[in-house]
Amino acid sequence: MAAALSRALKLPGKKGSELGEYDPLTQADSEDESEEDDLVLNYPRNGLGRDSCLGTGSSKLRGGRSGRLVGAKDEAQEDEEEEEDEWRERLPSKSRQDRGDKKGMQYWSHKDLGRDRAGEDRGGSHPLGDAGLGVHSTDAEEKRMRTKKAVRSAFFLVPLVCATLLVLLCAFLIPCQKGDLDKRPQWERALGDAGGVAPPALALWDVDGDSVEDVFLGVTEWTTDTHPTQRNKIYSAVALSAVSGQVLWRKVMGESVMYIQCGLQYSSQPSPVCLLISKSTLMAVNGTTGKNLSSVQLKNIESQAVLLPDLQGDSVPDLLIATLPADEALDLSLTLISGLTGAQLGRSVPFNLTGQGKLIGPLLHETQKGAYYILFGLGNVEAISLRDIYIRATGKMPVTQALKIKDPVWEEPKKTNSSSFVDIYRGSEGVEFLLPLVSGLGNNHNSLDTVSNLNSTRSDWVLVYGSSKVSVLKQRDMRKKWTFNSPPIHSQPALGHFNDDGVLDLFFQHSANGVMKAQVVDGANGQSLWSAEFVCPRLVVETSAISTSTGQSAFLFWAREPISAQKNVTKTTVAPGVAAAEPLIRKLFLLHPAYPTILLELTSTTDTAVASAVSYQEHQKDASYITVSSRPTPDSEPGAQIVKSMSLRAAIAKGKTVRVVESSKAGAPVKPGAFEVNKFFRRLSFKRQ
Repeated sequence: MAAALSRALKLPGKKGSELGEYDPLTQADSEDESEEDDLVLNYPRNGLGRDSCLGTGSSKLRGGRSGRLVGAKDEAQEDEEEEEDEWRERLPSKSRQDRGDKKGMQYWSHKDLGRDRAGEDRGGSHPLGDAGLGVHSTDAEEKRMRTKKAVRSAFFLVPLVCATLLVLLCAFLIPCQKGDLDKRPQWERALGDAGGVAPPALALWDVDGDSVEDVFLGVTEWTTDTHPTQRNKIYSAVALSAVSGQVLWRKVMGESVMYIQCGLQYSSQPSPVCLLISKSTLMAVNGTTGKNLSSVQLKNIESQAVLLPDLQGDSVPDLLIATLPADEALDLSLTLISGLTGAQLGRSVPFNLTGQGKLIGPLLHETQKGAYYILFGLGNVEAISLRDIYIRATGKMPVTQALKIKDPVWEEPKKTNSSSFVDIYRGSEGVEFLLPLVSGLGNNHNSLDTVSNLNSTRSDWVLVYGSSKVSVLKQRDMRKKWTFNSPPIHSQPALGHFNDDGVLDLFFQHSANGVMKAQVVDGANGQSLWSAEFVCPRLVVETSAISTSTGQSAFLFWAREPISAQKNVTKTTVAPGVAAAEPLIRKLFLLHPAYPTILLELTSTTDTAVASAVSYQEHQKDASYITVSSRPTPDSEPGAQIVKSMSLRAAIAKGKTVRVVESSKAGAPVKPGAFEVNKFFRRLSFKRQ
């Protein structure tokens, strides 16, 4: 009764008393039902009183009602539980704490249902109020989830879109390899008249700023301007663009141009300086415009200019040149020339050489102590101190540090034989070639830049003597490392890397009885690494060695059809002066050490190639093969001189493979397939040595 009276006195919208507030009715009722009171006091510890949607005094009120309902166990309790379950289904957003206590919810559901039936709304706790708070909470949580998902999607999609755009950009900006090869510069130009089989002056240097080495060429033309029946020769030096073949400038000379050298730098001249050397004139011109800068008159010039260290203290390298008068065959002279002004330094220094043959050198050599010597000779090879040449030419003591250094090892032989010469080679067989053992010399031996000349002055030497012997001399003690005997050699050896020992190897050719034999000799020990025979008369065209992306060198040479090891080919001899019944077809072959049994035929022509060089394109990783050829004419008129540039990578893409050696030994490696070979050569690229 006390509990019922207490519930009747409670207003519908009034909250319960605070926890611990004294209620006589509830207290009186609880004295009889102590066990239920214990249950009421434990409800807050079960989490019901921590509901955020309830007031501070609601715990005791709900506890009291629940205790009463538990003790009574009447039918109203079951009805209230059913109604509470229905409201829980209608309001799923209620918190877990509200849904966890069924007895407490029975009270609130009963009161709310009674209020709804009466149609009253007195401002107390309402089921819809609790539901509204739950809906707002759920909406905020859903917004946070949507924001989190959007951020995650952005982190995934933004890098993906950027990568896609980058790929598309690269696809449009970087052309495919095949299209790039088709656009590589290839041109052909006729310049003047052919001068027989003698190679003309040829040099390479970039003078127009396009990062591609341009072509400089000595040209001879016939003219009939003065008299219809009398023809005159006009000599000139021409600069051609390596990209288009257009003439950059032309410089008319009074004599045939023997040598063209570029790369000399003046502090007051931003453009590179080129030297045009004829029989009696050494002229310095602006490499970009061809404008004359200086000139010096000499007699019977026989050599290229040698780049020397600074002799005068003006921070500009100086030059040395050799002259050999025709009436005094043994009186060779060395002349010093200022690199800054072009004027002769002092007088020419003559040397009475004992020997005969072709002129060797002069070459500059720097010893391990830093002393400079000039190597030259006729048949034999001698060395003389640059310091002595300077003192004898100017009558002054050296002023630069480069000329003050002496090397006791090189000076000792001079004391024993009371001579100013140091013997490098002396023998009964004359020297044909003497060149430094450095890569790229065949294509850059006429350049005047300090970097390329620095390596050549500190190297060993390749010596070809007796027309059939090849040796390597050590620069430390001038002794032979090894000697290789061969048939007569007719061209200067090309230096490149055939094997992977890091030592330069030698490629050279020799001809006899209508057969040309090409060989590669190991630069470390003189052993033969590769050889092949070709049906071909003698050709005097310098072989080019080109550094490739594999780290080894590719060798370019002219020949005819190779002689297979399994075919019997009759070796015929063509007598001099007897023309063949049909034109002679010459082919340009490329040999790469990766496939020594295969040659790549790049091109073929009936022209007679007399000079060649290689111009590099650093950005395209390509090289242009420059040839100067004599093209025959049907009548008796002199042939035309043809200058042609060919992209090597484009030529390789269209090249034809030719097998030169057929191995019949048991256990020999399997022949490479055509697909494998073509794939290798198409991926091959070139770089500067």
